[in-house]
Amino acid sequence: MKETIHYSQCPVCGAASIQPVLNAKDYTVSGEVFSICECSVCTARFTQDIPTAAGIAPYYKSENYISHTNTSKGLINGLYQWVRKRTLKQKRKLVQQQTGVTKGTLLDLGSGTGAFAGEMKNSGWQVTALEPDADARKVAAESFGVTLQDTSEFYNLSAQQYDAITMWHVLEHVHDLQGYMAKLKTLLKEKGRLIIAVPNYTSGDAAVYGSCWAAYDVPRHLYHFSPAAMKGLVEKHGMKLLSCKPMWYDSFYVSMLSSKYKSGSTRLLSAFINGLRSNISAMSEVKRCSSVIYIIGH
Repeated sequence: MKETIHYSQCPVCGAASIQPVLNAKDYTVSGEVFSICECSVCTARFTQDIPTAAGIAPYYKSENYISHTNTSKGLINGLYQWVRKRTLKQKRKLVQQQTGVTKGTLLDLGSGTGAFAGEMKNSGWQVTALEPDADARKVAAESFGVTLQDTSEFYNLSAQQYDAITMWHVLEHVHDLQGYMAKLKTLLKEKGRLIIAVPNYTSGDAAVYGSCWAAYDVPRHLYHFSPAAMKGLVEKHGMKLLSCKPMWYDSFYVSMLSSKYKSGSTRLLSAFINGLRSNISAMSEVKRCSSVIYIIGH
């Protein structure tokens, strides 16, 4: 019998006031159904009875798990790769703008196949990049010429050496959430910036697709953050949430996947409309966006 983690308290804030709110299916690998609970104190959601850190690797072993491959086969994969190419420069410019540094030191956590790490290295940054998946590290070396270290090196990194630390859709995968947040604070230079992008379950597209919302991505996504929950987590660790930025493309990509999960086939028009509606609602309030980038400092 596989080992699982059952929470009696919220893993984000520690409150005991938690209750199940929906069941979500793993559409990518196992087909298993997992319960998602919500904390009534901090509003974070989390996946219940998750595999342990030692046992979760098989849930990432699929050609459908796109951040570990560079494939463009199929419409959704092709869209993902197209968006990734377009957003690499945008991410670099965001890091430079938020840090005030043109060429500095960067720690990129959960680098996948190394596209962003490669972009920053080629722009003159000193890059430390960590990735748990050995196959993805190999692709990074072959495709982008970057050497990614195993994530086990994280706690060995020296304090206060990074102008920027980036986690693009990574924090929701980290088992040791509190340990990571505490360590991240020590790694930032005094004026450094921690940049965390995560899905937002309070978005318009999440409301449309409910339990079929692709960004729940159970059990790989251990936590499901609201902007309020992220603010609380950041402040719990003595840091400040400075601003929030939108990730406009995510609503379309997530809506395409969600429509496939909900109906069995990708309904392009309805997915586009739902993604557009989600973005329109987020134009007046960034915290309604499908995914949110959180800019964090000391």
